[in-house]
Amino acid sequence: MKIGIYVGSFNPPHLGHIKIVNHLVDNYLDKVIIIPTGNYWDKQDLINVKDRINMLKFFENENIMIDNLNNGVQYTYQILDVLSKEYKKDELYLILGADNLINLDKWKNYDKILKYNLIVLNRASIDVFRYLNQLNKNTNYIVVNDLPNIDISSTMIRKKLKQKDYNNILKLIDERVYKYIEKHNLYGGSL
Repeated sequence: MKIGIYVGSFNPPHLGHIKIVNHLVDNYLDKVIIIPTGNYWDKQDLINVKDRINMLKFFENENIMIDNLNNGVQYTYQILDVLSKEYKKDELYLILGADNLINLDKWKNYDKILKYNLIVLNRASIDVFRYLNQLNKNTNYIVVNDLPNIDISSTMIRKKLKQKDYNNILKLIDERVYKYIEKHNLYGGSL
């Protein structure tokens, strides 16, 4: 089985994240495990990981799993090592945006990451093959060039929430996520 590992802050999870996961499951992978990271990233406005897990749980199904065990693992190579022991008979693919590929050689023990398969979400402005060839000739990878256009970011959503710009938020996040944010008074106050 081909299993994608999608690590990120998901702060909050948005429709772009879900479009990516669904596209990968429909076309490249059998399953995706989404792992929201703990609070060790140098990110502003990072809410509690439990809230991010709860919001992601709305999208869990037989092909999409939300990991709530490895959120405190600090480095990506460590997450892959843990999961490779659990999924010994499966092929693991780390899901990376092309923008992450540019600086992958600066990640902690990136050479250990390159022992695993990569799925690179391509953007037209980045020559992914140049960066892949610079990293390691033996890394197995899939470059995804057919992603639907996604112009959404968690930063954009947090900004709209703080500005109380609610007119277009439901075009960016699932209604259940919106209601969760509202119920728990997340991202800058009462809606």
